Amino acid sequence: MRHVAILGSTGSIGCSALSVATSHPDLVDVVGLAAGANVARFVEQVERHRPRVITMATDNGLVAVRSRLSASAGGSLERSLAGPDGLLAVATHPDVDLVLCATTGTTALDAVLAAIDAGKTIALANKEVLVMAGGLVMEAARRRGVSILPVDSEHNAIHQCLHGRSADEIKRLILTASGGPFRDWTPEQLRGVTPADALDHPTWRMGRKITVDSATLMNKGLEVIEARWLFGVPADRIDVVVHPQSVVHSLVELRDGSQIAQLGVTDMRLPIQYAFSYPDRWDTDLPPLDLTACGRLEFARPDTERFPCLALAYRALRGGPALPVALNAANEVAVQAFLDEAVPFTAIPVVIAAALDDADALGLDTPTLADVRRVDARARAFSRSLVGELQSQR
Repeated sequence: MRHVAILGSTGSIGCSALSVATSHPDLVDVVGLAAGANVARFVEQVERHRPRVITMATDNGLVAVRSRLSASAGGSLERSLAGPDGLLAVATHPDVDLVLCATTGTTALDAVLAAIDAGKTIALANKEVLVMAGGLVMEAARRRGVSILPVDSEHNAIHQCLHGRSADEIKRLILTASGGPFRDWTPEQLRGVTPADALDHPTWRMGRKITVDSATLMNKGLEVIEARWLFGVPADRIDVVVHPQSVVHSLVELRDGSQIAQLGVTDMRLPIQYAFSYPDRWDTDLPPLDLTACGRLEFARPDTERFPCLALAYRALRGGPALPVALNAANEVAVQAFLDEAVPFTAIPVVIAAALDDADALGLDTPTLADVRRVDARARAFSRSLVGELQSQR
């Protein structure tokens, strides 16, 4: 039996995780749930899964949830809190043995570190935690003997391919990318991309920010940084290939040239279930991959001239530790500005590149968590200022 806490339960990953729990009621016990602002969905989740501790991002949200809960669901709660304290309470509840971090952004970093310190296994579906503070998180996990299990389909695939293999067998990691909705668009077309265009992903159904990241290839850039920390492989041994069909989720090349790939249907319930069940495997009610129906599988090199965000991520990974922090912060600011129609799609890498130039001058060597926060705040302020300048020029 897995006793789980889910941070970000009302998002797409959180909902998929609860679907896995519903399919395996004898194997998954939902101890804690944390949500942002979706009161209606959160009430449904609490009524169905009867967690012992819950949290919402705000006091108002929590009050709204509690007012709508039935007497039986409310009576099963041991604690209900709001804000950062609530995240910590859910992530460190004594009954929890696995914490699924399915939030977006950096709000859950402190909760993940607290869960590691409490000895919880971490199932990680949040790229930003490792992009910002990969060294700190992985060192904390090593010190406490805690496993970090990747939930992103690509890293989960690599984890499966590496199972039972020694580090000296690995030549390189190969992350697959769908290429997003604009892989065949010209530079002229890219300048006219609207938020509606960017949110129409051809393969995956995801949240707004990660869908835009997929369209710019920044999602893959963040995954390259994440892979460096998860698997201890340097940037020059992590490659990306565009694979529009999203059937091959990633590959590992071994020292003799053999390549091991993980294939599966495009459904996030599979990697989530693997993280919940690891090292075991559970049955699933999902349909298996039908290779005869897949048709042609295509692979191509990513075009970093049309999609420079991927190259910027490699630059950040090869630079000092301040650069990935600045990359993540600037990207969040730029993507939100694009979604708000304040800047064009093609301004996203412009903002990120300028923020990297600014962070490059900091000379940060071995950052503390306070240093990470300071660099993050500086990059966000810098990026917002630049967005304002770009907006005034439109």
